[in-house]
Amino acid sequence: MSDKRLYRSSVNYMLAGVCGGIAEYFNIDPTLIRLAWIVLTCMSCGTGIVAYIIAAIVIPK
Repeated sequence: MSDKRLYRSSVNYMLAGVCGGIAEYFNIDPTLIRLAWIVLTCMSCGTGIVAYIIAAIVIPK
């Protein structure tokens, strides 16, 4: 069983490392996660910003 954990990235970060950490967890390009997050934020009237802030607080570094 893999001991894979979700952490904020200290290498692939722009603001808090949330998107980079998610990308490392799923082993995909961080740019795709960032683009998806931007699209979801625009489509949901800013809810993505609140979700990002919560993720930055909840996900350990």
